[in-house]
Amino acid sequence: MESDPFACTWLKEKDKKTAKVELEANIRYRNPERGPRLKKVVFRNDFSYHHALSLCMNSEGQVDIVTKVRPKDAGKVVSSPFAKLVNEKSNTIITGIFNRFVQDLPFTDWRLREGANLAINREKIVHDGFKGYADIVPALTLPWSKEGSNGLRPKPFDPIQAKELLEEVGWPSGRILRIASFAKYKGAARAATRSIQDTIGISVSVTIIPDAEKIKWMQVLSEKKLIPYWDLLIIDISAFFLEDMPAYFHRELFGFDGSLRAGPRLKSFEHRFTAFAVETNRNKRKKLAQEIDQYVYHEALALFLCSPRELYAVKKNVNFIPFRTTFELAETEVTANHWSLR
Repeated sequence: MESDPFACTWLKEKDKKTAKVELEANIRYRNPERGPRLKKVVFRNDFSYHHALSLCMNSEGQVDIVTKVRPKDAGKVVSSPFAKLVNEKSNTIITGIFNRFVQDLPFTDWRLREGANLAINREKIVHDGFKGYADIVPALTLPWSKEGSNGLRPKPFDPIQAKELLEEVGWPSGRILRIASFAKYKGAARAATRSIQDTIGISVSVTIIPDAEKIKWMQVLSEKKLIPYWDLLIIDISAFFLEDMPAYFHRELFGFDGSLRAGPRLKSFEHRFTAFAVETNRNKRKKLAQEIDQYVYHEALALFLCSPRELYAVKKNVNFIPFRTTFELAETEVTANHWSLR
C-alpha cells in the first residue's frame, strides 16, 4: 500500500498480549519527500510506563520515544542527560459536565452554570493539575482548529460576580457539591474543587473514579436510565480531526444521541446542530460550527477548563515531529550519534 509510511512485518506474542510490533519502511510510500526516514520502528508493549521512561531517560539502545508522559514526570525528562521533552498542542479538551438531571440543584439555570465558570481559576488549574503543560480554551472548540477563530475569550476568574450569581439562584442550605473525575485528571479535579470552594464558599466533595470502574460510570451516563451520583464530572473529550468540531465535541455533550449528555434534551442546541449537520458548503458549515460554540459558551453549558499538551520523552539524538491528531513517525529521523548508527 502507498498510503502508509511503514508496514507491519512482525508481531511477537507473549501471554496473549502483543509484546513487540515491528514496522519496516514502505518504499512505495506516496510521499517520499516526507518520509519514511527510518528503516525500522519497533513498538515495545511489554514495558511498564515507568520502566520505559526510566530506560529513555537513563540509557541507550532500549527506548527512544515514550508517549503520554505525565505532567508530573516532565521535569525529570527535562533534566535527563539522554532525553528531551517534546510537547505539542493536542486535540483533547478537559471540561466539566453539569448534571442537569439533578432535581435539588438548578443546573438548568444559566446563572448557576455561569457562576461556576467564573469561580474557576484556570491558570491555577493549569499550574497545579498539569504543571503548566496545558492551554486554557474558551469553550469546546480548540483555538487551533479550523473553526477556532470564533471571537471567544476564556471566561475570567471573577469571584465577586460568581458569588452574586450564586446568591441570585440560591444554593440549598447544607448541600454539598459532588465533583467526580477519573484518576488521570485527579489533579485538575482537585484544583477545580479548591477554586470553587474557596471562591463561592460552598462545601465540595471529590470522588476519584478508579480505572477499573470507569466503564461502569460511563455506562450509567450513556444509557441515561439512572441519574448519575455526581453533580459535576471532570472529563476529557478528544477526536482524530481538527475541523467540524461540533460533530463530536458538542454533539457528544448536548446532542439527543450524545453519550455524555447529562440532562434533558436541549431543543435550542438540536436546532443549531441539525442546520450544521446538513450543510454541505464548507464555508457555511464553518460559520455554523462557530455559532454552535458561541451558543454553548454564552449559555455556559459546560465548565470550560483547558486542553492538555501531548508530552513525549525523546532521545536527544532523535528528531521527532509531533502531530496534534495522531502519533506519526513518517518524518522522524535520527542523528549520526544515534546508537543504531554507531
